Amino acid sequence: MQIFDNLNIDFLGKRKYFYMLSGVLFILGMLSLLFRGLELGIDFKGGSEIALKFEKPIQISDIRDDLSQIGLGKIEIKTFGGETGVLIRTDLQAIPEQIFPKVISTVESSIEEYYPGVAKNKIETTESSITYQFETDSVATDLSAKLFEAGLQSMAFEGNKMLVRVGIADWIEEVLRDKMPDNPFVIQKETKVGPKIGSELKRDSIIAVLLSLLVILIYLGFRFKFVFAVGAVAALFHDVFITLGLFSLLYGIIPGLNLEVSITIVAAFLTLVGYSINDTVIVFDRVRENFKIHKTADLETNMNNAINKTFRRTIITSATTLFVVIVLLVFGGEVLRGFAFALFFGIIFGTYSSIFVASAFVLEYAQRSKKRIEF
Repeated sequence: MQIFDNLNIDFLGKRKYFYMLSGVLFILGMLSLLFRGLELGIDFKGGSEIALKFEKPIQISDIRDDLSQIGLGKIEIKTFGGETGVLIRTDLQAIPEQIFPKVISTVESSIEEYYPGVAKNKIETTESSITYQFETDSVATDLSAKLFEAGLQSMAFEGNKMLVRVGIADWIEEVLRDKMPDNPFVIQKETKVGPKIGSELKRDSIIAVLLSLLVILIYLGFRFKFVFAVGAVAALFHDVFITLGLFSLLYGIIPGLNLEVSITIVAAFLTLVGYSINDTVIVFDRVRENFKIHKTADLETNMNNAINKTFRRTIITSATTLFVVIVLLVFGGEVLRGFAFALFFGIIFGTYSSIFVASAFVLEYAQRSKKRIEF
């Protein structure tokens, strides 16, 4: 890395070219967000998440093929906790009306299998359960136990009545037990997120990002000058907005890359905010040191000198971090790809914005206001 030891590049002299680059990326991101929007995960729009644990290793592609045709709409399937675990996510919370007759038919076929010709009365049907009434208590109790052993969520109550739960997890379980009879499994968890909770999470995530920017603004205003703080926050907003624009622009275009915005992605954005501000603060620290050493030098010279002096550190830090992120992006599996994608571009834009947004903002302010920056 000795080629970076004696750099003397006029970074800020070329800032207007990078203004155009940022402007193009900003406009593309804004147009994509306006017309395509963002694909939100169930954390924000609501839905169901079911985790299964099989006894034997499974192929995700086989399960995807089995479940994609059962009428539950868009289903997202990922590995979960190893080669025997599966995580199934759908934006539905109840079985669709057009599927419900199939579910009832499956339940009644099971009843007929254990008690051929048994007299029964279907007394109540909801979107998540069916309630039957039989002639005797013993039939309801015995049949409930047999159906439960077969994998259905059944329960006898009030003597001769039996309730059979038929949620999304139960329907998926029934389908997979039929398709994969030689590989038993258990449902490890079933999580449902309602629209109201999703809306609250969306609001809280936006507040978390905005509060982080506000606290950084206050901190840097005390540590440096207020104009430096505004420049740094402008750079962070630049990084977050352009990366978010890429999520909108590239969603569904790159095969195998899930760019749904979830709580994990919000965590990635907060991480890149921290990474970007760290790089900016290092440049600003060197600018302040240069002002104390070279008191007669103009601001642009001092800032260019600071960027050149910290450039090797910036390249080494960014390159080593990017190497780890690339490994996660390629080998981390579908669960981590969105997180790694956000960090990958966030690191690149964070390094770029420290020079051509944060530093350039301070220089533009000083030149246009004709005020001398002093520490």
